[in-house]
Amino acid sequence: MARCSTASAFRAVDVAGKCDHNSPMSASARNPDSGAQHERVYRSLRRQIMHGEIPPGTALTLRGIAAQFALSMTPVREAARRLVAEGALTLSSSGRLASPELSDDRIEELSALRALLEPELAARALPRAYPALIDRLYAINATAEQMILRQDATGYIRSNLEFHRTLYLRAQAPAMLAMVETVWLQLGPTMRALYSSLTTFPKSGPQSSLRPGLRRPGHHRAIIAALKSADEAQLRTATKSDVTQGLRMLMV
Repeated sequence: MARCSTASAFRAVDVAGKCDHNSPMSASARNPDSGAQHERVYRSLRRQIMHGEIPPGTALTLRGIAAQFALSMTPVREAARRLVAEGALTLSSSGRLASPELSDDRIEELSALRALLEPELAARALPRAYPALIDRLYAINATAEQMILRQDATGYIRSNLEFHRTLYLRAQAPAMLAMVETVWLQLGPTMRALYSSLTTFPKSGPQSSLRPGLRRPGHHRAIIAALKSADEAQLRTATKSDVTQGLRMLMV
């Protein structure tokens, strides 16, 4: 059986699928610790990308990631392969890894997916929107607004996604939620670029002193109000507005 060199293994597996020594029954099976290590790297990088901690177009190297986590190349290569497959990282023909830079067409496509899936998840969660959930959403939204006042774009993204995930978990639709999280993952760096510009507030002054278009998000409050009143139509509308408004700003 033909073998790939270590230097070219990642590219060969992900682009051409020619080598099998990185398949699920190879490296991880031979070394159980490698599987745990690659999962740790994967989860950590996935979280960083989804929360916008890595700006769009940032170049990454397997060696750099391995040094960051103090690991060998094998678990890092496995983690990167999974992230490329999910669209969280891009891989050029030369083997260059980078966080995604999305075109307007791609942003519009991902926005359309959010507009389709997330109102449905919210509606499915409505029958289980008990008072404890609503109280939790209030608390998360308060944190999100604090992140805006602090001009913390990644903090806002974390809180915003926590708000939506907390609600959608009540939908009891894991396949649908997994699809939504993949969209969030692909949008993470781009949303960081957006919120870095939208969360520029004066050092002092009331809400009315914000520049035009830079308002604190009110859609979360509308979502909570719809949950409290058990109004499915209002909930769908508020959720759709919330998940698409920011993305539309990117295409202006």
